[in-house]
Amino acid sequence: MATGYNPAEIEPRWQQAWADAALFVADESSPKPPYYALHMFPYPSGDIHMGHVEAFSLADAVARYARLRGFEVMNPIGWDSFGLPAENAAIQRGVDPKAWTYANIETHAQTMRQLGFAWDWSRRVHTSDPEYYKWTQWLFLQLLDAGWAYRKDALVNWCPTDQTVLANEQVIDGRCDRCDSEVTKKSLTQWFLAITEFAQRLLDDMAQLEPTWPDRVLTLQRNWIGRSEGAEVTFTVDEAGDEVVVYTTRPDTLFGATFFIVAPEHPRARAWAERSGRAGEFDEFLRRVQRKTDVERQAAELDKEGMFLGVHAINPVNGERLPVYAADYVLMDYGTGAIMCVPAHDQRDLDFARQHDLPVRIVVQPEPGPDDSPQLDPATMTEAASGDGVLVNSPGYDGLPWQEGKRRITADLEAKGLGRAAVNYRLRDWLVSRQRAWGPPIPIIYCEACGVVPVPVEDLPVRLPDDMDFAEGSGSALARHPSFAKVECPRCGGEARRETDTTDTFVDSSWYFLRYCSPHRDDVAFDAEAVRRWMPVDQYTGGVEHAILHLLYARFVTKALHDLGHLDFVEPFTRLKSQGMVVSSGAKMSKSRGNIIEPGDVLERFGADTLRGTMLFAGPIEEDIDWADVSAAGMHKWLTRLLRLVADHTADPVEAGDTIALRTETHRKTAAVTADFDGYKYNTALAKLMELSNSVRATLQAGGRGPVIAEALSAVATMLSPICPHVAEELWHRLGHEGLVAATSWPTYDEALLVEATKRIVVQVDGRLRDTVVVPAGTAQDDVEAQGRSLHNVQRHLDGRDVVKVVWVPDRLLNFVTRS
Repeated sequence: MATGYNPAEIEPRWQQAWADAALFVADESSPKPPYYALHMFPYPSGDIHMGHVEAFSLADAVARYARLRGFEVMNPIGWDSFGLPAENAAIQRGVDPKAWTYANIETHAQTMRQLGFAWDWSRRVHTSDPEYYKWTQWLFLQLLDAGWAYRKDALVNWCPTDQTVLANEQVIDGRCDRCDSEVTKKSLTQWFLAITEFAQRLLDDMAQLEPTWPDRVLTLQRNWIGRSEGAEVTFTVDEAGDEVVVYTTRPDTLFGATFFIVAPEHPRARAWAERSGRAGEFDEFLRRVQRKTDVERQAAELDKEGMFLGVHAINPVNGERLPVYAADYVLMDYGTGAIMCVPAHDQRDLDFARQHDLPVRIVVQPEPGPDDSPQLDPATMTEAASGDGVLVNSPGYDGLPWQEGKRRITADLEAKGLGRAAVNYRLRDWLVSRQRAWGPPIPIIYCEACGVVPVPVEDLPVRLPDDMDFAEGSGSALARHPSFAKVECPRCGGEARRETDTTDTFVDSSWYFLRYCSPHRDDVAFDAEAVRRWMPVDQYTGGVEHAILHLLYARFVTKALHDLGHLDFVEPFTRLKSQGMVVSSGAKMSKSRGNIIEPGDVLERFGADTLRGTMLFAGPIEEDIDWADVSAAGMHKWLTRLLRLVADHTADPVEAGDTIALRTETHRKTAAVTADFDGYKYNTALAKLMELSNSVRATLQAGGRGPVIAEALSAVATMLSPICPHVAEELWHRLGHEGLVAATSWPTYDEALLVEATKRIVVQVDGRLRDTVVVPAGTAQDDVEAQGRSLHNVQRHLDGRDVVKVVWVPDRLLNFVTRS
């Protein structure tokens, strides 16, 4: 197919040419300005899917475009290769998680190479390599030394049969997905990272990101951090004398509190129940609650379950004794695990009050609106009034606007030592302990004499044993290993034991972008000079599903390393672009639905460039793609036509015919496609390239030949190369150019040719189109007005009318306004 498109022949040839030229290996000594293009770490679970193809095609277009614009580009690749799927495969199928993982990585890599992605393979990293997780362990020790890593008790999902902790996704309808045992909650001592100490900075520094990150991502992060301003208020449990602090955003509603709730896991809840002879009832209640997930406990549509604990809390503003309940919808890990309940002004409290026949008291009365809506009636209201209003039934504060009441009540509580103004965050510290074996061991040793002892840096990495037994059993394979935990204390030399938990895999991906800057250094986590050259990342790409956890953790770790003197910047990613999902007939692709479209099928039939081009032509990159609505065959036909156009041109390249209009269009399309690439509008960029190729064909059919045709086709090849690089190389080569199009420069355009010589002016009478005139661009209003008045249809509609005003929009519109 000398004049056609044969991807099986074209694509491997150009992939080899790129490899031979080491084209995508970043040059540390290059005088070009550096540009760090980075795509989010892939996880190696099977082969890549259509969502990967879209995401990687976006990342590749970014990197290749930057290279054509004159940057020295670093575009590395690696794998986030620790994780639960590999461990589950080991447990359920008896496979070695390491072998399973690295086999999947090679499958990924092979498909990536087939697709022609311009990764810098020399910087490849895997988080499960000891050479990598040595420095993940170093990071943990840095945070520990700074006081940002600590231990405390935390509730986990616990399978009593397997004697192991389960991730949330391993709990199905309250039962273990391995053995179907009923899952309970268990308190274990866990390691945490103190991300909450950075909560306000994580919010404040979003100001740096607002121009270049999607608004949706920033909003998701702000909501996750969840800053609120309110008050901490001290209640006293009358029968026990215990003080309990609650946090509320609405201290102005304190007079409306009619009962008090603590989380069932509250450390004093059982003692209060026992005091009133309700311990047995409480234990059964606690077991029922702990079979529910946190999502189920807080679901608005479900009934709220609770029990009276037999004690009362004293309201500090009025001395009322409020009955104390334990209820499922209050969680221990949010706030203080205790709330004052104001049913008139909180929907969950109102639902609970109605279920348990508790009083409702209005204390913030909405001001009457223009419809003179009736005042709230606590006996009949079904929806809580959580908005604005004035205080009522609040002695000493009645009539105050709620904001002023909030300030006054808080100040009065503070003066009495019963409360204080406070800022609270929804964000919780990051629990990083995992009772798993396929992850980085936490570098901690426990010694009876010395306590908690960090593993010395010179002893890192703490390696995973190669002979772990992943058969079903109690605890993780690492905890069961006969020798892993046995160790000599590095301080006193006595017998000690290693920590057998591993760290959350989000820790691995919270700093990998730094490792890419110097992946082969074995003496430091990252080379400071290399980081200064490349970081922060210029363009980060990846799915919006990582908007919260991964991006938030990476931002936190960057700030922590900055404060420790390792970095001179506080935000790791300058720009962020997230792609949508790939679906099939409106449904997410999944094996269970049987609607998965494998990239390999499309690759075999049409080739890599067709698949890449189809993905980026399907629509705006941030929106979902429905594979049922796209046409790989259509993209394939267009690429084939491009190669035939080149054949038609090279068969008779001698200048002939009229090509002036094509040259003008080439420069205008170059300017427009450049703007589209700058705005990630690859679908419209491809549309413009298709239009330009149609103009080339029309010019050839009209007899046009010569260098203007070559200029247009060369521009198409260059601008197509970030999206369909193999065909672009073939076009470039067949046009007679030396070297690789991937190594050339982005085409320039003549600004003078962007200005249109003539303009078609709309002529209206009283806002209705009556005719048009074509005039030289920039023609004065008087001249256009004179031409407009001479038009027959305009004269007909002006006949007998007085023109009171002429509206003029230069180069666009003339409107005669008459007296009505």
